[in-house]
Amino acid sequence: MKTIATLLAIAALTLAANTADAKGCIKGAVVGGVAGHYAGHHGVLGAVAGCIYGRRHARQQQLQQQQGQAPAGQEKM
Repeated sequence: MKTIATLLAIAALTLAANTADAKGCIKGAVVGGVAGHYAGHHGVLGAVAGCIYGRRHARQQQLQQQQGQAPAGQEKM
């Protein structure tokens, strides 16, 4: 099981690290790793999932800013 988790983590981090811009990945990986650890000793899987989610969330915010919209939950002033 650890071998599969390690391979998945390496694959996900390789795909996520296609550019030097790692916005959201590190913060998501830390939060996901801690949550995964406490949810059943799956820290690596949690870190991978957190990294993927963090990258997706950062990308959505970037696209909203480029379109001139305020990010969700914030009003334009």
